[in-house]
Amino acid sequence: MTVFLHILVNNVLPISILIALGIVLERSFKLDIRTLSKLNFYLFSPAIMFKLLYNTAISLSLFGTVMAFFALFMLLQYALAEAVVRLRGYGPSMRSAMRCSVLFYNSANYGIPLNQLAFHNDPYTLSVQVLIMMMQSLLPNTYGVYSVNAHKSDWAQIRRVILSMPVIYVIPVALLMRYFAVPLPDSAVTSLDYLSNAFIGTALITLGIQLGSMTWRISRRLLSDIGLSLALRLAAGPLLAWGACEAIGIDGLLAAALIVSSSVPTSLSSVLLAVEFDNEPEFASQTVFASTAASTVSVAAVIAMLGI
Repeated sequence: MTVFLHILVNNVLPISILIALGIVLERSFKLDIRTLSKLNFYLFSPAIMFKLLYNTAISLSLFGTVMAFFALFMLLQYALAEAVVRLRGYGPSMRSAMRCSVLFYNSANYGIPLNQLAFHNDPYTLSVQVLIMMMQSLLPNTYGVYSVNAHKSDWAQIRRVILSMPVIYVIPVALLMRYFAVPLPDSAVTSLDYLSNAFIGTALITLGIQLGSMTWRISRRLLSDIGLSLALRLAAGPLLAWGACEAIGIDGLLAAALIVSSSVPTSLSSVLLAVEFDNEPEFASQTVFASTAASTVSVAAVIAMLGI
């Protein structure tokens, strides 16, 4: 019960407040959501990624182990999601939206605070979460962009869009600068702090604005699709993560950190991709909102079962 209340008060409630503010703003002023999504993709998200990678100590052995886990885990998730979308007979846009809702999870503004809460600010588990966040930032800006555009654009156009995403350059630059101990001037540190601090608030308000623009008349088919996405992300996700840890031979604190990292709700990236490239934005927004709400129970259950 204590874990549940901690997650509710410290993670879900602040997120819900910012989403609600976005809904109110959209209903009051009809804001330009595409401008907000561009700010997130091209400015705030790269800034927070650079800051975390530059400031977090990560050993090569840990890096290799986490990457091996992530590759296997994503392969298992993709295989399960692909089986489901084929059985459901989705069209191209909905297939992409469902994959994104399962594969892209909220490892930043939900996963980082959750990790700090569950593991009592342990620097080792935080470094694990930062690596997961790095990959979860890279994938939407590469595979995610490809996935939502593959059925309506040619490869040359998609490649240009992917190569325009700053985060694919930010990650190697941040890692190299940390490895070679390249210092940042104070003015750059201050600017980076301002930009990275803006990421969470802007991303959540963007989600609220997208939710506020919807009619909220959900068809029965869409409701079942959202329920299916939640089952794949919140229930199957931790189970597949446990299976990946067992297959690789990961145990103890590292396994617990990886399983907890996999239990978080659908990422805001799926909404930003849906809005930016007009690919099932209503499904994406409602899935993020529903999975965030449902995670109050599912995440607490995962932590309880791990005995953290």
